[in-house]
Amino acid sequence: MKPETAIALARTALYALAVEQKARLVPFSGWEMPVQFSGITEEHQAVRNSAGMFDISHMGKFTLSGENLLDCLQTLVPSDLNRLQPGQAQYTVLLNPQGGIIDDIIIYYQGQEAGAQRAVIIVNAATKDKDRDWLLSHLASAKVDFQDLSAEKVLIAVQGPKATRSLQAFVKEDLTPVKAFGHLEGTVLGKPAFLARTGYTGEDGFEVMVEPSVGIELWRSLLAAGVVPCGLGARDTLRLEAAMALYGQDIDDTTTPLEAGLGWLVHLDTKGDFIGRSVLEEQKATGVQRRLVGLEMQGRYIARHDYPVLADGQPAGKVTSGTLSPTLGKAIALAYLPTKLSQIGQQLAVEIRGKSYPATVVKKPFYRSPHRP
Repeated sequence: MKPETAIALARTALYALAVEQKARLVPFSGWEMPVQFSGITEEHQAVRNSAGMFDISHMGKFTLSGENLLDCLQTLVPSDLNRLQPGQAQYTVLLNPQGGIIDDIIIYYQGQEAGAQRAVIIVNAATKDKDRDWLLSHLASAKVDFQDLSAEKVLIAVQGPKATRSLQAFVKEDLTPVKAFGHLEGTVLGKPAFLARTGYTGEDGFEVMVEPSVGIELWRSLLAAGVVPCGLGARDTLRLEAAMALYGQDIDDTTTPLEAGLGWLVHLDTKGDFIGRSVLEEQKATGVQRRLVGLEMQGRYIARHDYPVLADGQPAGKVTSGTLSPTLGKAIALAYLPTKLSQIGQQLAVEIRGKSYPATVVKKPFYRSPHRP
């Protein structure tokens, strides 16, 4: 038999900096990415208490423009995009006809220029090609200019209570007035940049999209200013404390936003038809059969992805994500459970290597930062 050919992993423009800083690198969604630099707990605490930065250049980055762009996108998501004013953004999901989540995305509305509405859409790395094909197939009949800038731009997330102050030193425009989920086209180190007050950590901060050469200079400048480089490990513990869903684990094309606790982005009353609407209407009327809940373990036993959740000793659901929370010092997890078992305070157990350990349904998020704007 011939040996299997190893698939070459893609590398971001900041890869050499990660190697230089002796990061531990791992395969992730077809990319070779840093999982940690100084250590997951140290990086996690830096973001919670000061400022950390992440290379998220592997994520998909699309720009769109067209005369009726928002109307065209309205049919693809359950959120009412007509609410958006220029400089505002909407976290939302692309849905299939069954109401399942194709991907969770952020749509940044940039306003109108020369008669055309403009937007930036950021999508997950693993679903970039699928998302691009889905969008293009449904926008084919519309006069929409679509550009995939995923390989051309660097994306750096600067997160934490001191993130804005740290970043401001390299940005011409005043970042103070930018509200959460606000964004602007600005100037970083004298060059054009897209800056958004968004993130995936539960903390305040910005995501900055620039040309690769500017991204390298910005990373070095932030490092010199004391911003801590962080990897995927801390990104995962931070987002889980904030109960932010990870696509492919907590949500996928078999879960609906109502099941996943994302009902706040479903605007049935204020918008017209969209893909998957009939399924969500039925779920809204009759109630969902399962919910994504937060679990807190007793002791430090960690409930990992796919571990069985037990009710009265019988399998009742499965863990989707789990970790030992560096901030809380407790083992936490997300899991899908039948609605009747999803009430706060419900006593359950998680099976870990053949033994069951007590768990309690708790309110999400597990941690809410006092620093968010």
